[in-house]
Amino acid sequence: MNENKKPKVLLVEDETTLSMIVKDTLEDEGFELMHVPDGVKGLHCFHTGKPDVIIADVMMPEMDGFEMVKKIRKIDRTTPVLFLTARSTLDDLVNGFNLGANDYLKKPFKMRELVVRVKALVNRTIPMGTSDETYEIGDYQFNTTTQILSYKGQSRELSYLENGILKHLCSNRNKVVEIKDILCDLWHDDSYCNRNSLHVFIYKLRKLLAEDTRIKIVNIRGIGYKLIVIQ
Repeated sequence: MNENKKPKVLLVEDETTLSMIVKDTLEDEGFELMHVPDGVKGLHCFHTGKPDVIIADVMMPEMDGFEMVKKIRKIDRTTPVLFLTARSTLDDLVNGFNLGANDYLKKPFKMRELVVRVKALVNRTIPMGTSDETYEIGDYQFNTTTQILSYKGQSRELSYLENGILKHLCSNRNKVVEIKDILCDLWHDDSYCNRNSLHVFIYKLRKLLAEDTRIKIVNIRGIGYKLIVIQ
């Protein structure tokens, strides 16, 4: 992305007051905002506006956020998506992340937290001159710089948060990584809602690493997680 160009955000949200607050807040932080009230218009705006990040409500008229992102992911796997939702059950979160979401915020939320999350998603580009940092996890190769997880010639680009969590686990292999340390580093907030989000990402990482049955991400109840590779 051109450093002089304002990052472009597509906000798809039908709550008028919330939309105005989000728009004003992000524009004050240097973002360019496009706002539409439903998934149908959001899909059209995505094609015409080419945003750098998408913020989408889940429950909307015409087309909900899940359906909109499902259609977007058929043609675009990389544009970051942040869901805004009043729903926080594990099934809802897993569904959203399986559709291709990168992060979510539960309503009501603090604007400061939204700004932090959006900046993290926009700033996923690799700085010039950065050396690749790689880890071997059993038969997997994990490049934290490119955010690529590879297994026997097959590669997958991880999301910002998937990459950050797995990096924490790999750099502390066979040691317990405390939940609060991961949340404070990646979410900047050790809240119950964010703990639920972290559990969903751990679930996803376990599935991504499932091809090598020697790899385990162990839950140390109430404390954190440990990555181990059984020899």
